[in-house]
Amino acid sequence: MTKLNLIASVILMMSLYSCDDINVQKNKNNKEMTETKNILLEDFNTPYGVPPFDQLKIEDYKPAYEVAIKKKQAEIDAIIANTDEPTFKNTIEAIELSGALLEKVDGVFSNLTSCNTNDKMEDIAQEVTPMVTALYDGISMNDALFQKVKAVNDNCDRSKLNREQVMLLDETYKSFVRGGANLNEEDKAKLKEINKKLGILSLNYGSNVLKETNKFKIVVDNKKDLAGLPESVITAAAETAKEDEQDGKWVFTIQKASLIPVLSYANDRELRKEAFLGYTNKGDHNDEFDNKENVKQMVNLRLEKAKLLGYKNYASYMLEDNMAKTPEKAIALINDVMKKANVKSKEELKDLQKLADKDNIEIKPWDWWYYTEKLRKAKYNLSEEEMKPYFKLENVRDGMFNLAGKLYDMSFKENKDLPKMDSKAESYEVYRKDKLIAILYIDYFPRASKRGGAWMTAYRKQYRDENGKNIIPIISLTTNFTPPSGDKPSLLNLDEVTTLFHEFGHGIHGMLSNCQYESLSGTSVPRDFVELPSQVNENWALQPELLKTYAHNYKTGKPMPDALIKKMQKAGTFNNGFVVAEFDAAAALDMAWHTITKPFTGDVNEFENNKMKEIGLINEIVVRYRSTYYTHIFSGGYAAGYYAYLWTAVLDADAFGAFQETSLFDKATADLFRKNILSKGGTEDAEKMWLNFRGREPEVKFYLDRMGLK
Repeated sequence: MTKLNLIASVILMMSLYSCDDINVQKNKNNKEMTETKNILLEDFNTPYGVPPFDQLKIEDYKPAYEVAIKKKQAEIDAIIANTDEPTFKNTIEAIELSGALLEKVDGVFSNLTSCNTNDKMEDIAQEVTPMVTALYDGISMNDALFQKVKAVNDNCDRSKLNREQVMLLDETYKSFVRGGANLNEEDKAKLKEINKKLGILSLNYGSNVLKETNKFKIVVDNKKDLAGLPESVITAAAETAKEDEQDGKWVFTIQKASLIPVLSYANDRELRKEAFLGYTNKGDHNDEFDNKENVKQMVNLRLEKAKLLGYKNYASYMLEDNMAKTPEKAIALINDVMKKANVKSKEELKDLQKLADKDNIEIKPWDWWYYTEKLRKAKYNLSEEEMKPYFKLENVRDGMFNLAGKLYDMSFKENKDLPKMDSKAESYEVYRKDKLIAILYIDYFPRASKRGGAWMTAYRKQYRDENGKNIIPIISLTTNFTPPSGDKPSLLNLDEVTTLFHEFGHGIHGMLSNCQYESLSGTSVPRDFVELPSQVNENWALQPELLKTYAHNYKTGKPMPDALIKKMQKAGTFNNGFVVAEFDAAAALDMAWHTITKPFTGDVNEFENNKMKEIGLINEIVVRYRSTYYTHIFSGGYAAGYYAYLWTAVLDADAFGAFQETSLFDKATADLFRKNILSKGGTEDAEKMWLNFRGREPEVKFYLDRMGLK
C-alpha cells in the first residue's frame, strides 16, 4: 500500500469513531494497516509482473476499484486543471497514460469473473460495474475535457506527429464524440443512465447463462442407454458422476465436451434430444435464469442510445468504425452466403434422411450430428473417433507452437513457477529470436466457475512506457476441452483442434504487438478485422505438412498415416452447408436485433423464429446461438458484430491464398503479414493494413472455394 493510500485509509477509519475513541483505536488501526495490504494496489512482486493469482483475496477487489477509480479521476482532473495551451502531450497522451492502476485491477478481476468466478465475485461485479461505467461516462461527457481534446484535434499540426500519434489523436477525438461529448446536459444524463443499465443487464445475462449451464445434468443409471458412445466418453461421464456424488451412474452436461459426443454417437434418440434441448433452451424456461426480458431491455436501450447519438439504429452506430461501415454491407454478405449455404444444407439433409429412413426416423435437429457421423463413415470411411487418437492435446499445442516458430521465429519455454489462475493451466515465456516478448497462459478444461466457449484475453497488453521501455503483454487462451480421464489423455476432435489454433492466432496477434500506446496495441482493431489473425491461423492446422509434425498416435507415437490424411482432405467440405448455415443464421439474428428502429415490445422467440424463416434456415438446423444464450452479443463485445467472423473469413481465406501462391511456410509472406498486420495493432486503418499486405482488395472466391460453396 502506498503512503498516500495508507493516509487516506487511516483518515477514513478515524472518521468512523467519535473524538473519545480516536486515541483508543489509534495503535490498533496502525497495527492492522501494517499487517493488511491490498495486493492489487501494489506493484506485483512476481516474475514479469504477472498477476499473483495465489495471493488474491476476494475482499480486496472492491476497495481496489474504489482507490483506482479515484486515482484515474484525479489524473483526469489534473489534465482539465492544466492552464497551458492544450497539446498532444498534455492532453491526448496524458489521457492515454491515465488510469494504469484501474486497468491493472480491472484486467485481473474482469478476466477472473470469466474463468474463475463465484457468487461473491458476481456480487462484486454488480457493485463495481456501475462505478466504472459512471467514471468513464463522466470522462467522455466532461465538456471541459472535451474542449481541450477538440482544440488539439482542430489545431494540432499532424505533420509533426508520427503515424501512431495521429491515430491516437483521431481515435481519442472520435471516442469522445461517440461517447456523448456533443450531447446537451439532459441527453448526457440519459446516456449515463442507459450505459449504467446496460452494464448491469449484461452481467445478469451472462450470469444466467453460466448458472443454466451448470444446473443442467442428464443422469443415466443404465449402461444400455449409452450404446454407441465411445468408451472414453462413457468413462468421462462416470467420472463426472463420481464428482457429483453419484457413483455407479453416468452424468452428462451441456458443456460442449460432453454435449457433442452425445449428439454424435448416442444411439438412444431420447438421450440426444434431451441433451440438445437442454443446450438450445438455455435461458428460456420462464424462471429466475430466464433471459428473454434481459434481451428486450438491452436491444431497446441500445436503440435508445444509438438514437441519442444521432444514428437510426444500434448497428449503424457500431459499424461506423468497422471495415463494413454500414449494416447494409454486412447484411448483403450474410444474405449472399446464406443463399449458398441453404442450397448445400438441403442437399446434405437429403443424404442424411436416406440414412435415417433405414431407422424409420424423420431427421430432427438432435439427429443431425448423429447421422452426419454415420454418413461421414459411409462416404469417406472416416470418423471423429478414428482421428482423435492423433490429436492428443499436448501434441496439438506443440504443433501450433511449431507453426509459430516456422512463420514468426517464436519459441515457447514453459515456466511452472509462475502463479496461475488454475492449477491445471500452463504458463510460458514467449521469445522471438531469443528475445522475451510475452507471457502466455493456456487454460484448457471446463469447471463450474468458468463460462463456456473459448477465448483469448490479455491480463496486460503490450505498450511502451513514458521512458520508452517495452512492457511485454500477458496473454491468456481459454478453452473448455475434455480433460484427461483414467489413463487416457485429453484427445481433441477436429473442431477443438481448429479452435485451439484459432485462439492461438488471437494470442499471436497480442504477443507480436509492437506499439507505443496500449489503447492501440494488440487486438485493438475493428471488430470485423480482429478475427483475421485467428482465422488465418486455423488454415494450417490440418495441412499435411504440419500434421506430420504433431498428429502422432498417443499410444504408438506414430504419425498420422497418409491414407487417413487423404480421407480427411477428401472430406474437407463435408457438412459445410450445416456449419455455414447455423453460423450465418446467428449473424443474421444479431443484425436483426440491432437494426430495429422502434422499441421492441413483442415476443423474443417469435422474433427469432420469424428471422430464421426469412433467411430460409431449414427446420432441421437450429441457429448456432439462440437469443437467450447468445453471450457474444448480450454479454460480450460482439453486439451488431457477429458478422465479423464471416467478414474476416473472406479475408483469412484470401490471406492464406498468399501462402498457397508461394509455399505453406514462406518466410517472406509471413514477414509481410507480421509487419503489416500482426505487429501493428490498431495504429493504421484496417483497409490500409490489408492493402499493404495483399496489394489489392479482398476477393470472396477464396472463401467460397474453401467451404465448397462456389
